[in-house]
Amino acid sequence: MTAIRIEPASAADIPDLCGLLALLFAQEAEFAPDAGKQARGLRLVIEDPRVGRILVARADDAVVGMVNLLFTVSTAEGAPAMLLEDMVVRADHRGHGVGALLIDAAVALACETGCARITLLTDAGNADAQRFYGRAGFQRSPMIPMRQSIEPA
Repeated sequence: MTAIRIEPASAADIPDLCGLLALLFAQEAEFAPDAGKQARGLRLVIEDPRVGRILVARADDAVVGMVNLLFTVSTAEGAPAMLLEDMVVRADHRGHGVGALLIDAAVALACETGCARITLLTDAGNADAQRFYGRAGFQRSPMIPMRQSIEPA
């Protein structure tokens, strides 16, 4: 396996990132791929580091994985917090430590930016993802996610 580099995403990476998100959303129960929406969302994060960071895993020059990290504030913690919004590794690079490198980079960024916590959601039926995140130190929360979709004005 080629050496993997973890680095910040750039606007030039958006088409590759949309492809990765299509893979992710195809396996999620609640979302469907929409390249236009994904490109707009990715651009919002990439162009404003106050919103968050997108890190990519590269093998040579190919993007083989990504993690989308968004910043918020936890009043419970009295500190910044991070949401791990999206994480995906291309199928041909799974099982080789790419996901672990992305998680390590996410935790390092959380520490660097003073975040007291990283929160993520995963599909209830995705046992592989739950095991992966558990091995990385994440624990189940008694909180139940709830969501309301809103059409922008």
